[in-house]
Amino acid sequence: MMVVQMILIIGAIFLLLREYLLTLKGSKKKLINNSDNPRFAVLVPAKDESLVIEDLLNSLKEQSYKIDKQDIYVITESLDDPTNKIVLKHGNRVIVRRDFTYKCKGGALDEAIKFIISEGKHYDAYFIFDADNILDKDFFKEMKESFIKGYDVGIGYRNAKNGNDNIYAAASSLTFSMINTLGNNFKMKHGLNLTVSGTGFYIKGDILENLGGYPFYSLTEDYEFSLYAVLNDLTMAYNRQAKYYDEQPVNYETTIKQRTRWVKGYFMARRMYYKALIKKLLAKDGNYSSVYSTLVGVVPYILLILALVLEILKNVVMLSLAAFNDKPIGVFVNHLLFILAFVYLVLLMFTLILLIKERDSLKLKSKTKIKVLFYNPVFLAEYVKCLYLAIKNKDLTWEKIPHTVKINEELEKEDIVLKK
Repeated sequence: MMVVQMILIIGAIFLLLREYLLTLKGSKKKLINNSDNPRFAVLVPAKDESLVIEDLLNSLKEQSYKIDKQDIYVITESLDDPTNKIVLKHGNRVIVRRDFTYKCKGGALDEAIKFIISEGKHYDAYFIFDADNILDKDFFKEMKESFIKGYDVGIGYRNAKNGNDNIYAAASSLTFSMINTLGNNFKMKHGLNLTVSGTGFYIKGDILENLGGYPFYSLTEDYEFSLYAVLNDLTMAYNRQAKYYDEQPVNYETTIKQRTRWVKGYFMARRMYYKALIKKLLAKDGNYSSVYSTLVGVVPYILLILALVLEILKNVVMLSLAAFNDKPIGVFVNHLLFILAFVYLVLLMFTLILLIKERDSLKLKSKTKIKVLFYNPVFLAEYVKCLYLAIKNKDLTWEKIPHTVKINEELEKEDIVLKK
């Protein structure tokens, strides 16, 4: 068993080290400047979102770089949805879905883009938001700069508007800090493809028009699009100054359901694109580093988890044998506790580094930061449980997360939440 563990650990270190070195090498992509007076469209899937949609529409209205009211499209699924009246009151457009072949966010976006194209309209870029988002007043002003530089895809800085509600919301918000601050920010410096996470991003209009819509229908359509971007060498920007806020789940059960869906969707999307990614990797083109990084994904961490599980099982077996044979069990108990404590401390240090790097951006109170510092290692370890549930549940579907309409005090102070 020790030999197997060593192979797993060495394999994980090799994959991570090679990924790091390839990231430093970077990818070779050329940027061609886009229009300096772009026309943007905004797409908001918003089934039964009357509780939160108005705050988003108000923040869109108050942007320093103005978006025409008629270029904001809110997508609902019923003429009776009260969301429709709120949208029309603001002078924005409503698209009521008719085709429910794909009952998911990707399906809603696809139908909306097909409708817009059928009207003969052209937009330089499409922005995608969730109904519970709130935008900083300079969001589009900052994103415009990324677009003008020639980036096909632009990703904003995602923060939580309810991070202080409890430790679940705070820990959930740190997930996106990991993806963006530790992942996308580093990769962008070296020209690699980035990971789109849910909302607050744009895609160049020509790309979606050539696709004839938004044909990404998996449980994690954002990650599926990220894989498409790698295969097609799209240029991607992470704009930390383009800030927006969204709502995080506030109870344990919801975070487990949400993360289980992410894990399931992650592996579903990879299975769909795996052969194409392998083919592109073997071609060794200018985007080789991005392809390698994408293919490696979470494999090193799974290898480390497997090595850890084997070690724990070995000690549990030895502990059971010792107890059965009336032999001292203290040494095995201590060893098991040491392993668990070591893993916890590693994740604790990781969380501390993340909180330090995000100290000027996260709107978390000091008390919340202390709590999440000690809880986040457990939150991260729970992804093992989510992986198990994702494998167990064959027919996992998207479930709506109920909203908490309480607004974060820190956002009110910054006038990001607009008064009605």
